Amino acid sequence: MRAMQTSIKTLFMRGGTSRGPFFLESDLPPDRETRDRVLLAVMGSPDKRQIDGLGGAHPLTSKVGIVRRSSVPGVDIDFLFAQLQPDKDTVDTTPNCGNMLAAVVPFALETGLAQVQGDTTTLRVLTLNTDMQCDITVQTPGGSVAYSGDARIDGVPGTSAPITINFLDTAGSVCDGLLPTGKVRDVIDGIEVTCIDNGMPLVMFRAEAVGRSGYESVAELNADTELKARIETLRIACGHAMGLGDVTQKNYPKMTLIAAPRTGGSLSTRSFIPHVCHDAIGVLAAVTVATACVLKGSVTEGIAIVPEGSVKQVSVEHPTGEFSVELEVDPANSQNVTRAALLRTARLIMRGEVMVPTSVWNKGDTA
Repeated sequence: MRAMQTSIKTLFMRGGTSRGPFFLESDLPPDRETRDRVLLAVMGSPDKRQIDGLGGAHPLTSKVGIVRRSSVPGVDIDFLFAQLQPDKDTVDTTPNCGNMLAAVVPFALETGLAQVQGDTTTLRVLTLNTDMQCDITVQTPGGSVAYSGDARIDGVPGTSAPITINFLDTAGSVCDGLLPTGKVRDVIDGIEVTCIDNGMPLVMFRAEAVGRSGYESVAELNADTELKARIETLRIACGHAMGLGDVTQKNYPKMTLIAAPRTGGSLSTRSFIPHVCHDAIGVLAAVTVATACVLKGSVTEGIAIVPEGSVKQVSVEHPTGEFSVELEVDPANSQNVTRAALLRTARLIMRGEVMVPTSVWNKGDTA
């Protein structure tokens, strides 16, 4: 008698303010159609509660990491991020996720894909979604990954060991360049916007432009159906302007309301991903927002507070705290951001096997 379920080895991990199962690529089906069908079953999508899978009924907890040893010279690990939605049957591998990225090196070390280098281990990671490379450093005292430490990030309770991510080339991760419309500021659908992609395609606009303060709570914004409809109309128009085509069924561009900072940061934000207001802000969204803050003429000009100097610490305020990004700007060209670095944390939550119906893996086989 054939087994009615198929087991897949997995590590369930938190990366930054997101979490989800991580897999070795070799443990998943090799063809995309079957792989995506399996991932939907793993997460329990489509179902708004994801009651029959590992998903957490929210886009931030409907994420998957797929990892392999890299064959690219100078790169240690390849990472493919998959964004699923609770109530949809989509598996989107187009955008990056900087939060899940924080768990990639711990996963690689836990599974033997890479070896510990000393008290700290730095690996170069290629995100296959957008062909972006970064150097990620984790604490590895005594030959194993440290998860406990004093680093704190808003949106995660307690403290953990620090993980530093140094992005090497993020401009135009999905779009054709940092400013995909060719301008730092546009008027689209009657609203002044900055369309920008420094790791994540974003549309940024002042909250006052849509009759809001920008300081509303997440619950208020998620209940504001009028605003969400207005933002979606704008998002679709901006998608065409950014060269992304029809974005109706895509998870990007993300939409970001901005306002003057209130708690000592550089800029206040409310980020939609793309239809649900984020409790915090994504890693690469924060990098992109911070980049807009240093570009002359963007919609942040006049309300963002940015320090002087070629190395700038930009604090992006969000509903549950702030996210600091360190940017380095070319002294000869203030519009050119040469480096972006930030701090995240991660934790291994569970090690084991996830079960999916064998008929999902072998479509039509129910014997």
